[in-house]
Amino acid sequence: MDKSQLPGVLTPILAQFDLELEAVEVIPAGKRQLLRVVVDGDGATGTGPLLDDLAEASKALSAALDRSKAVGNAAYTLEVSSRGVDRPLERPAHWRRNRGRLVAVTTTDGNNLVGRIVSADEGTVQLEVGGSVRGLAFGDVGKALVQVELNRPSTKIDTNDGEED
Repeated sequence: MDKSQLPGVLTPILAQFDLELEAVEVIPAGKRQLLRVVVDGDGATGTGPLLDDLAEASKALSAALDRSKAVGNAAYTLEVSSRGVDRPLERPAHWRRNRGRLVAVTTTDGNNLVGRIVSADEGTVQLEVGGSVRGLAFGDVGKALVQVELNRPSTKIDTNDGEED
């Protein structure tokens, strides 16, 4: 399997489903290889791809890979998934797609804060921290991870950027 050729095979197929390639991993698994493809995209609600999106894209990726010289004759298992909460928020789109979610942020100067994403643009994020909104430039973010909430609060942050429903 030629890992360097995989993005060229995967990216155009994912684009047909309005998905973006986030990462490709090839992991030895006995006589086979695990081909892990991580994708992202806005999805129907603007908050990331839905399971149905991933399922349809997975079928198309599998067919394209089976025809591709990048895979050759290698036996592989394809795993397609969304970014999940364990991957850090790195690009403005990651922040935008997680509006309303709780995040733990470590700033570049070592401060830690936990807040809910109110909005994000190309350079900054607005976080609700302790009842007030705080702006933070992406350049000041060292690391940011979405926090898993089993019981999300009933108050909803407006995530439609002022547009009518």
